[in-house]
Amino acid sequence: MFVVAVTFDIKPGHEDQFNDLVRTQARNSLTLEADCHQFDVCVDPQNSNKIFLYELYSNEDAFKAHLASDHFNAFNTNTENMVRDKQVSTLQRIEP
Repeated sequence: MFVVAVTFDIKPGHEDQFNDLVRTQARNSLTLEADCHQFDVCVDPQNSNKIFLYELYSNEDAFKAHLASDHFNAFNTNTENMVRDKQVSTLQRIEP
């Protein structure tokens, strides 16, 4: 399985709007993409500006298809001015 971990630093004042959009993005990814198996949205309880995503895809090609999807591109466009910083890591899951 192909893992994507994303950490967002959201600009102050945009937390609620970003959270609504990223939740919709998670639901769309899970519903519209057969090869998206998990899409967790997490917030730092000490800092609501820090959002962490854990995404699990069948393989790297499935993630590339995710990046090309209309719903991803809409999310990316709609949130780009809300994000102060974004860190993306990709990994290969070895368990279970």
